[in-house]
Amino acid sequence: MKTLITRLPLALGKWKWELAVLAVLVLFPFAAGLTIGKPDALPPEVRGLERLARLTETGPAKFWQGMVIQMLILAVFAISYDLLLGYTGLLSFGHAMFYGTGGYVIGILLKHFHWPWWAALGMVVLVAVLQSLIFGTLSLRVRGVYLAMVTLAFAEFFYILSEAGDFRQYTGADDGLHGIYVHPAISPTDYRLRFYFLTLAFFVVAYLAARRLVNSPTGRVMVAIRENEQRAAMLGYNTFTYKLVALIAAGLLASLAGCFNAVYNLGVTPAVLGVGTTIDVLAMTIVGGVGTMTGPVLGAAIVHLLGYWLNRLFGPIWTLLFGAAFVLIVVFLPYGIVGTVRARSFQWRTGWRRWMQLLGLRRETPVR
Repeated sequence: MKTLITRLPLALGKWKWELAVLAVLVLFPFAAGLTIGKPDALPPEVRGLERLARLTETGPAKFWQGMVIQMLILAVFAISYDLLLGYTGLLSFGHAMFYGTGGYVIGILLKHFHWPWWAALGMVVLVAVLQSLIFGTLSLRVRGVYLAMVTLAFAEFFYILSEAGDFRQYTGADDGLHGIYVHPAISPTDYRLRFYFLTLAFFVVAYLAARRLVNSPTGRVMVAIRENEQRAAMLGYNTFTYKLVALIAAGLLASLAGCFNAVYNLGVTPAVLGVGTTIDVLAMTIVGGVGTMTGPVLGAAIVHLLGYWLNRLFGPIWTLLFGAAFVLIVVFLPYGIVGTVRARSFQWRTGWRRWMQLLGLRRETPVR
């Protein structure tokens, strides 16, 4: 017990930024309800905590909860892609395949077969693992640009399959699958606050699981494969097995993110299986910082919010402005936002100490 008490401040200090962000996310719906909620929409007899909870379900407060929900889902999707590109060095142009498959599986089971929510979620996990296993076994035999083209071919296969008219009764073909039935207790339209905290819990679990993986011995081997696969093989590691593990973990997280995306939107379309979705998650990872666990989360938030505001302010030309902003970020922040901060933090600390010495606010430590 004494050891636990002494180590607790160190652990809290190590996770201080994550805990601060988590606290903001937990308090956000209630702060939004108090500031931008619509009290006139509630009867006067509703008071106390019940009134506060209902305020979160009204007006702009409900809308911004939806925005944060989408950011959290995209953050998990970006984390899954970073496990491949950032930590294992695998460039995939078909990662949207897992994202879309998770959405279609949950949608078909809930709408057409009326499965319980928990059973459909379990089937998403099973399909994701099997799909990743088959996909990795067939594609990880090649490297580099050849791997990228093979993953793109697999994704296009599922994209064409989702648009095929042969399965229209289940997938909706090019119209998409809409009208997914969700249990009223977790309905994103009727009980937005409950779904918000459900998505937040999913994000926290996914983040902790991904971070535990990259900090484990398996994660160290994944990084070694990224740096020099031949050397890792010479040390006796079966690089194919570790790459397959990374792909299964990434595919599972992406499928679960696609599942939550379909439930939130109450539908899924073939567009989520297209190469454009993979390009979007690639942009999120690059903007935030490849090979950093917090970078993709920040990148997902920036890309989503930037796209929303540019579209709202400038209309149809927002994609041109978004492309220009992306180019500027890549040019001036070559390692992404988090990656550049980490790479240059030592230089900034050294420069700051030098300025303090020049201003006489800090004495130079003598060399002994």
